[in-house]
Amino acid sequence: MSLIEIRKRSLTVETIYHEGGPVPAEPLKLAAACAVIRNPYAGRYELDLLPFMAELRNLGTLLAEELVTTLGRDQVEVYSKAAIVGVNGELEHAAVWHEAGGWAMRAVLGEPKAIVPASKAVAATGYRLMVPLHYIHAAYVRSHYNSMEIGIQDAPRPNEILFALVMGTGGRIHSRLGGLTKEKVSVHDGQR
Repeated sequence: MSLIEIRKRSLTVETIYHEGGPVPAEPLKLAAACAVIRNPYAGRYELDLLPFMAELRNLGTLLAEELVTTLGRDQVEVYSKAAIVGVNGELEHAAVWHEAGGWAMRAVLGEPKAIVPASKAVAATGYRLMVPLHYIHAAYVRSHYNSMEIGIQDAPRPNEILFALVMGTGGRIHSRLGGLTKEKVSVHDGQR
């Protein structure tokens, strides 16, 4: 019997044309793919969460592929992951997404080098979460530090978990604060 029971999914795409300055040649696109599932461990303590984490790889792949289809695999430059656990769960039920969601994005994107940032919370229905983003090949590319808000109005219910993956096509529209550029990334710049 599967531990994954999806109630609903959502795909949100933001297209940013400018932030008050000149309009770039290409707008920045940020996208979040979310799935709301029944929490198989809501209301009780479960010692072994590893089977749940392993099964979530399939959900991660589904969401990662949806984002790549939406943005274009070769266009993705930033990524992140997030989870919101309903109030009958615990933070560790969100932490299973670190491996499952991160693994899925890496596999779909061709094994990028940077750690996948994350955000997680235990919260009431309708909670919104800011998710940090950074460059997929090195964590210290300042121009690509960004965030996207995720959430669904009726989720997660107390016995649910909302899992999200986020990808985007570039750094901030008007980044101009210096620092490491993506063209100058080397092995010690926040790579795995």
